[in-house]
Amino acid sequence: MQLRVPEGGIPTTRAEELRIAGRERREISDDNADTPSDTEETGWVSPTGDSPADASGLHAAPRSPAKVTAPGRPGARRRRKAPKPAPAARLTAAVAAATTPVVAVLGPWLCRVRPHYPRPGRTGWKRWVPSWRQTGGAVLASFGLSVLTLAVAYAVTDIPDDLNSYATQQDTVYFWADGTPMARAGWVHRQEMELADVPEDVRWAVLAAENESFYSDPGISAKGLTRAILRTFGQGSTQGGSTITQQYVKNVYLSHEQTYSRKFTEAMMALKLDNKMSKDEILEGYLNTSWFGRGTYGIQRAAQAYYGKDVSELNASEGAFLAALLKGAGLYDPTLSAANRTRAEERWRWTLDRMVKIGKLSPEERAGYRTFPKALESNPLYNTGEQSDYLVELATQHAKKSANISDKDFDRGGYQIYTTFDKKRVDQLTKAVGAARDKARKDKPGAAKHVHYGAASVAVDGRILAIHGGPDHRKQGYNESNATTVPAGSAFQPFVYAAALEHGVRKSRDGAPVPVTGGTVYNGDDKVPVTTPEGPYWDRSGRKVAAKNDVGRSYGQISLHRALASSVNTTFMQLGMDTGLDKVRATAQAAGLLRSSLGAQVPALTTGSSTPSAIRMASGYTTFAAAGRHTEPYTILKVTRNGHEVATGAPVSRRAMDTDTAAEVQSALTDAFRTAYPETAAKAGGKVAGKRGTTERDTAAWYVGTEKKVSTAVVVYRIDLAKSLEPLPLEGLGGTIADSVPYSIWSEALRPLG
Repeated sequence: MQLRVPEGGIPTTRAEELRIAGRERREISDDNADTPSDTEETGWVSPTGDSPADASGLHAAPRSPAKVTAPGRPGARRRRKAPKPAPAARLTAAVAAATTPVVAVLGPWLCRVRPHYPRPGRTGWKRWVPSWRQTGGAVLASFGLSVLTLAVAYAVTDIPDDLNSYATQQDTVYFWADGTPMARAGWVHRQEMELADVPEDVRWAVLAAENESFYSDPGISAKGLTRAILRTFGQGSTQGGSTITQQYVKNVYLSHEQTYSRKFTEAMMALKLDNKMSKDEILEGYLNTSWFGRGTYGIQRAAQAYYGKDVSELNASEGAFLAALLKGAGLYDPTLSAANRTRAEERWRWTLDRMVKIGKLSPEERAGYRTFPKALESNPLYNTGEQSDYLVELATQHAKKSANISDKDFDRGGYQIYTTFDKKRVDQLTKAVGAARDKARKDKPGAAKHVHYGAASVAVDGRILAIHGGPDHRKQGYNESNATTVPAGSAFQPFVYAAALEHGVRKSRDGAPVPVTGGTVYNGDDKVPVTTPEGPYWDRSGRKVAAKNDVGRSYGQISLHRALASSVNTTFMQLGMDTGLDKVRATAQAAGLLRSSLGAQVPALTTGSSTPSAIRMASGYTTFAAAGRHTEPYTILKVTRNGHEVATGAPVSRRAMDTDTAAEVQSALTDAFRTAYPETAAKAGGKVAGKRGTTERDTAAWYVGTEKKVSTAVVVYRIDLAKSLEPLPLEGLGGTIADSVPYSIWSEALRPLG
């Protein structure tokens, strides 16, 4: 039997014995809290078979943990492991170990140079003056600390992934058919352009004025920063001194807040950006995001706002003026004041001379720029909110559809929409409608409150050349030229005639179609009942259906050609029934009318129950002038985004009816114009064709005609938009057959005819 002797020998007293036993229990409990008891793990028991006893044979206080043996050492007690140091402690120890050699070397020197005040061996004020060693040490320490601070600041400065909203959002500009600006849309007046599209002379004009060392500096200018700091301390606000890289950082990442922290962040970001991006990329971004006044961001919009042309068309002189605006458009826009013009000219001359000095403009070229390039008095892209808004609305719809642009992408802006709109025609049409509107307000002020004038001109190749949408889009927001609530009336008759010429007529249910020509005779009397092969046509109320001619006039037996020229309703109602109302609908749709606007398949269809818009009526009549070919009306010639063309679906001409059919209808329309307006027709030389249109309840008055391969439709109608879209009686606002208001607008808009 082996007895266990406690450390320090055998206790001599009972108290000491208990103290030693308790200490051992605590040590074993701490080290082996989760280990099984000796009796469970090792099976060890005291020699007596009871609880373990010490060497004296006296039993200690009961305890769960028994003796634990260390691996490989039977009978030996395992030692307690020291706790793992905290990370901070380990870092401190590592730093101490690393700096010990440095301290050992520099320690004596630091003791010598540390200041002793007052300095021993000196008298008077000299006792308080540091030695040259102390001064040099302080300077070196300050320099080292500054370098360290800048290095850390550079390392922790990040270039944000997202640009600010003004740097990413662009506007969309719309152009007339001749390429001149028409209007713009968007919150931010800006368009991105690639640097290659900016002439080199214009680029160097900006660099000469703003940062001639741009291609060699590291993104910041130490001289400029020093000057800015000195001015700031002198005047109490931050000043200039920024490079183009710094200005670009401010434009696209930071605010324009004038604070020291913003200037410091700007400098750090400029240094990092200069290493991340090429100089050309930075310059391109700067030119696209800088403010040039007149509501414009970027040099492309500035070129259009001040000179009405793209930046690619600018010369060095114009570029030098735009560069002056970067100093502050409010001080250099010459149209604002005489003082501004003086400042602008001085800055313009200085910039051109600077270009010569840095070798970017020859003296001979400089000699050619002696006259200040006069800027436009106002921004041609200004959105009037009147007719241009209707044009923009229509062009936007067509651009999205033809170029397959989603609403989300279009709202990002940056598009250039080149439209088919002819400015001269739009102006003439607007003027003609305005005169008619003013006359109506004067003659019938009550009824004129709800009168509307829809008008559109469409070329035979489908181009929409002009529309009149209403008095003011901001107040109305309802495009009168595109409304599909007004019945076409007798202006629909040419489509009935074309269907009959194309398909023939049936006089019996089982008989074959019989061809018709312009010479085919029909009954033209007033209120002649409509018949079918089975007899009279009865409506749902049990009454015979009969058409009514204007002013109740009867024409007797009349040829179809003359019936169209004279607008005989009874003839065309019967002709439509004989042809087949389904064929009438199909022919009208093929000619250009929308299926959704066509009237129900009942006799009233032939008298104009359909409700096409002015745009669609004009488009339908172009089919007759185009020898039976139809092209869907469109408003887009080209769409680009930031100078790159966007693919659009080009409209395609298709055969809508036979050439002979179209020629006969056009001939009848020419005779219709001659019959109604013989004097004007004589002056026009027979090159004009057209027809008036009236409705049964006098809710609309039309005139649709073709002149020089352009079809124009004008409709006058009354609708109370605050109540419903149901047409109201014109109450004389449409004029008379002899003095038609739609015709007067039509003729004024196309003057001179022929």
